[in-house]
Amino acid sequence: MRIVDAEVLTESVAKLCWEACYYLPEDVLAGFRRAEKTEASPIGKSILQQLLENADEAKTNHMPYCHDTGMAVVFVEIGQDVHITGGNYLDSIQEGVRTGYREGYLRKSVVGDPLLRVNTGDNTPAVVHTDIVPGDQIKITVLPKGGGSENMSAMKFLLPGEGVEGVKKFVLQTIKEAGGKACPPVVVGVGIGGSFDKVTSLAKHAVLREIGVHHPDPHIAELEQELLEAINDTGIGPQGLGGTSTALWVPIETYACHITALPVAVNIQCHAARKKTIVI
Repeated sequence: MRIVDAEVLTESVAKLCWEACYYLPEDVLAGFRRAEKTEASPIGKSILQQLLENADEAKTNHMPYCHDTGMAVVFVEIGQDVHITGGNYLDSIQEGVRTGYREGYLRKSVVGDPLLRVNTGDNTPAVVHTDIVPGDQIKITVLPKGGGSENMSAMKFLLPGEGVEGVKKFVLQTIKEAGGKACPPVVVGVGIGGSFDKVTSLAKHAVLREIGVHHPDPHIAELEQELLEAINDTGIGPQGLGGTSTALWVPIETYACHITALPVAVNIQCHAARKKTIVI
């Protein structure tokens, strides 16, 4: 049994919050570079160059890449041989977000009641996903999720007979309706299967996968590539101003589902596809 103090979780989450907002992941930057080389639209190419310049400015000056520093979504994989002491697990995560957004000078974008709309002032509560896994380590990933792309995400129950073509149609429809409002070039996380709650979780987890890494199942990998090409053929382009680089990647996650259903969820991640991970 390994003992981990709750304060370690708080410190780790705090650091991840501002690092995720300051420094875009290398896979995202590589995606920008590839898109810039192939982009057919001069305006689209110019936008991609500006995104790269913006990322460099944010990294050099240690400031947020985007003013919308998002609602903090925290993914935690806790080894079953870990025992957390010195405080409550969830409280320590929330305190980490609170500290990170305050000390990192990040915009506070969370309202406590969805109808009364009063800002909590510290970007909490975060959304926390916890999985118990084998081992004695803790893996924490912070995903600052911007509002624009999140607002354009969608979920639908298809009839089983609609099959793969129905999935393609729904994903494309969602992207076309989003247009430039999701700040493309986007990462399109797709969940297929599970239940009402599971399929949206699948789509959210999908956006964590590194750009360019396919699903291990060949038929799902093929669908990822087909969707990527179809989305980029829409002509929406960078920032919705036209072009061939609407999406950087389309990762898909799947799960078993009921015989009567074919649930599909699309979680769009804007070009500011921020994420940061640490293993304790």
